[in-house]
Amino acid sequence: MANEMNNRQAYFNYNIEDKYVAGIVLMGTEVKSIRGGKLSFNDSFCLFDKGELWVRALYIAEYALGTSHNHIAVHDRKLLLAKRELKKLENKLKDKGYTIVPLKVFFNEKNLVKVEIGLGRGKKLHDKRESIRERDTEREIKRYLK
Repeated sequence: MANEMNNRQAYFNYNIEDKYVAGIVLMGTEVKSIRGGKLSFNDSFCLFDKGELWVRALYIAEYALGTSHNHIAVHDRKLLLAKRELKKLENKLKDKGYTIVPLKVFFNEKNLVKVEIGLGRGKKLHDKRESIRERDTEREIKRYLK
C-alpha cells in the first residue's frame, strides 16, 4: 500500500514475538499529515496507563495547511484494542525484558488509520551484529544475481 510507514529500527532492536493491529485515536489534521507521509517512529513505544494502551513519542508533523486547530506534533495517542488483547499484552509486559513497539502505520480498506504493534524482547549486541551480517549477505546475493 502506498500510505504505509514501517519502523525498520524496531526489527533491528527487538525480536518481535507477537503482532497486533490496533486502531488509534487521531485528530483530522493528524490523518492528513499521515497521508502525506509526515510520520516518524524515532524512540516511540507503547505503555499502559490505567488499563489503556498509549503510544508515546510518535511524531506526526503538523499539517502544513492547518489552521489554529492544528495538532501538537508529539503527544500520547490512545490505541484501541479488544479488552482480552489488552489483558494479554499487560500480562506479557510483566515478564522481564518485554516491550511494545509500533511497527507500522497504515490505512485499512475502510481508509481508517491502523497501527501494527509488536510485543518484543530487546536484542543483545551479538544479535544485532548477526542481523547486520544477514542483511549484508542478502545484499551481496542480490548483487550477484543481477
